[in-house]
Formats: sequence, structure tokens, C-alpha cells
Amino acid sequence: MGEKHKDNFTSCSMKNKSFLSIVALFVLLSCSNSMDISEDDKGIELVILGTIQDAGSPQIGCNKKCCKDLLSRGSSERMVVSLGVIDHNTKQQYLFEATPDFPFQLHHLQRISNHYELPNGIFITHAHIGHYTGLMHLGKEAMSSKDVKVYVMSEMKKFLTQNGPWSQLVSNSNINLVSLEASKEISVNKSLSVTPFIVPHRDEYSETVGFIIKGKFKTALFIPDIDKWDKWEQSIMEEIKKVDYAFIDGTFYSGEEIGHRNIAEIPHPFIEESMSLFKALSKKDRNKIYFIHYNHTNPVLDLKNSACREIEENGFHLARKNDRFRL
Repeated sequence: MGEKHKDNFTSCSMKNKSFLSIVALFVLLSCSNSMDISEDDKGIELVILGTIQDAGSPQIGCNKKCCKDLLSRGSSERMVVSLGVIDHNTKQQYLFEATPDFPFQLHHLQRISNHYELPNGIFITHAHIGHYTGLMHLGKEAMSSKDVKVYVMSEMKKFLTQNGPWSQLVSNSNINLVSLEASKEISVNKSLSVTPFIVPHRDEYSETVGFIIKGKFKTALFIPDIDKWDKWEQSIMEEIKKVDYAFIDGTFYSGEEIGHRNIAEIPHPFIEESMSLFKALSKKDRNKIYFIHYNHTNPVLDLKNSACREIEENGFHLARKNDRFRL
């Protein structure tokens, strides 16, 4: 699958205890994503909790092969796009997106962190169904939570405040809306910060943002939705160079898979287009890129499909649920 920026801890068995200690220390340092991590620093970890486009996979009303078999099984392990971030030192955990799969994704994050509490914060990119509707699980019909911090931009805040049933979450203090400003970094603790930035997308109800997630040692770029790279006033090429990981819109592999829809109504950069653009990047920078947010029609959902092999051979990666990265 190509080189991954993940922690892989090696177990060794040797008779000489002193030599074992030296080897163990070397392994810990070399396998961590930073040479500066001490034994007391358990670090910050980013976890892929979902990779699928808003409506899930299988998708309602789809009778194609991509969904037919999954529907017949009655269940699917595929989850809508979301990231989890855990600070193992402070036992804080954060979600990026509140998806329709929120209960499963939160539980998975809690198992990894071994901290069975609600998130210390939830960051929302925009008001499309896969990115915020999971907030319903915090309402009085479900958890009836108290003051869960939800980080949003101004239009997203207005949308949640002025439209039911979301406004009830605010009036009942199930959630506490925390305002974000474009390009302004917010520190959630001494080792973790988040910076939102505006991206062009279909903004029917709110603006759309991506996030720069900065840990103690590594930085991640998260852009699950954007119309086209050339519509953005910033250079995606330059932004990739600035970070260690880039989780970016891979909704469609090509236009061929969506012949039944008008692509002008649902613009996204095709993975084929992105690979053509990014081929000018160095091998090191291409290795940072993980496509995410796959439509149910995307051939990359089939691990045996040649599209997956082509992506890896070109030096890129496909984000998969449960992938874990050191920040």
C-alpha cells in the first residue's frame, strides 16, 4: 500500500536484557512520527472514523451492483467521513464532523482512547447532511447532553440557531456553539490547535471550510468537500507542501461513474484530475495525500479494483476506516 505515516510498534524477544532495552528504545524512537517523543508523552493521534460521502454506502435507492449486495446483507461496515483526534496525555478527544454514524464513530473513538466520555469538542465543516446531522444524538430524545462544544463558522452557527430541530439543541444547552473565524487558529489545549479556512462548495445553508489540525509534532490538512481545486483562491499544491498529511476530497474517481446525475450540480475534483495535477509534486509530497469522502459509486471502495492499484502506483493513498496517524 505504499509508505504510511503511522505508528508501528515492534515487539522483540532477546535474552540479553540490557541489549533488549537499547533495542526497544531505538524502536520506539524510530517508529514514532517524531524523534522528540518521550516515554511519558503518549502523544496525539488522528483516527479515520469514516470515509464515505454523506449519504453512505449502500445508498438509498441505488440498485447498482455497488449497493445491491450490501443492501441484501442488511448492514454495512462503511461509515460517513469523519476524523477523530485523541490527546492521550490529557485524555481529551475531538470529532471532526457529526455524521449520521455518530454513535458508532464516537464509541470507536472511546475504545481507542479508553475514555468513555462525550467529545471535548466537535468541529463541523458545513451544513450538508453527512457533516452535522449526527448532532441529533445529543438531543433530549437521545443523550440529552450538556454543553458539548461544537465549533462552527458564522453561517453554520446561524443555521443551527435559527432552524429546528437543531435550535432546540442550542436552547436546551445540549450543545454550546463556539465561533470560528476563517484563517484564525484556535488552541484547544497546549499541544493541539485547529485552523479553519474557507473553500468553494455548494453553500446553500452555510459556508464550507476545511481544517488544518496541528498536533505537537505533525500537522494534517482536512478538506472532505470542495467544488474544484482551480476554484479555490489558495493553491492546494502549496497547502500540501506545508503539512504532513493531507486528507482530501476523493468523492468520485471519474465522471464515468455518475452518468445518471448532472455533474454541474454536484461538482467535486475527480481523483483522476487530482492525480494529474499532483504529479508535479515531489514523491515526498505525493506520499502525504490520502483521498477520502468516497461516493457509493466510487470504484476505490473495491480493494481489488485497478483504480486502487493505480492510485498507489502513482504515490498516493486511500484513507481507510481505522487508519491511525501520529500528530
